[in-house]
Amino acid sequence: MAATAVRYLRSAGSPTTAGPPPPPSARRALRAVQEDERPPLNPAEFRRVLGHFASGVTVVATTDEAGPTGFACQSFTSLSLDPPLIAFMVARTSTTWPRIARSGVFCVSILGAAQAELCRSFAISSADRPDKFAGVPHTPCPVTGSPRLTGAAAWIDCTVHTVHTGGDHLVVVGRVCALDTDEEAAADGPLLFHRGAFTRLAPGR
Repeated sequence: MAATAVRYLRSAGSPTTAGPPPPPSARRALRAVQEDERPPLNPAEFRRVLGHFASGVTVVATTDEAGPTGFACQSFTSLSLDPPLIAFMVARTSTTWPRIARSGVFCVSILGAAQAELCRSFAISSADRPDKFAGVPHTPCPVTGSPRLTGAAAWIDCTVHTVHTGGDHLVVVGRVCALDTDEEAAADGPLLFHRGAFTRLAPGR
């Protein structure tokens, strides 16, 4: 079920459990953007304008032989009803994604309005904070066993379906195995990210 992710890891030069490392030419082929292809666009301006699009916030997590791991992700969306698919985007520099790719499974926890601090803790790079789950309550998902965060408004248990390159990010498509909501946790609404800051829906909306 993780064949696509493993093929990605091999082509990108990340360690896998089998097979020799790819030649340098294979790694060069995955270069995000060539220097002469870069548009005359200021990255700060790009972020400023796109920041006007409010999004929910999630934590994407898995468990492997080293324990649970995950990262905060706002680039998340539903994709297909039949079959049930979701998608999220992750930076190709992520140190957490290779562990998710190798495990082939993950859970998306949709955070509630009161979980901003939890989100901030998962937004830190795993290289700087290896044990992001220290002191964080969680339970295993029913199908894949991936960690779902206690108090999340909803959770979606998935297997890695396909992985596509998208510039300096990867587009990961997950096939949904199980999902549910916590109506009590969801009562205050979702945690939102808008113009570089956390916010929430106005009361009564």
